[in-house]
Amino acid sequence: MSGFKEVSFADRQKAAQEAKKNILNKFRAQPGADDPAVKQRQAEREAQAAARATAKIARDAEKAAKKAEDARLAEQAAAQLARDKEEAAAREAALEAERKAARDARYAARKKRK
Repeated sequence: MSGFKEVSFADRQKAAQEAKKNILNKFRAQPGADDPAVKQRQAEREAQAAARATAKIARDAEKAAKKAEDARLAEQAAAQLARDKEEAAAREAALEAERKAARDARYAARKKRK
């Protein structure tokens, strides 16, 4: 086996210069801002952003409508609960009045027998 060849300073410097050249060439190969393909991609991105914004507005409006509907339903449920409580109280009062009338009738009958 051959021994490990240590890289010299000149070799490292040459490799760094080659890497810099490759990066620079890669950057120069990219199309400019006035290229039709770049302009088309930019227009597509802007159209997608506009579509996302409209969809977000629609979702927000839908959420607001749903929240308003939920609030209306909750208000209706609270009103129904209040009506039910009122009716239950009225029924209880009527039942109590019937009990009192029956009790009074029994008392009056007992008084009458004496």
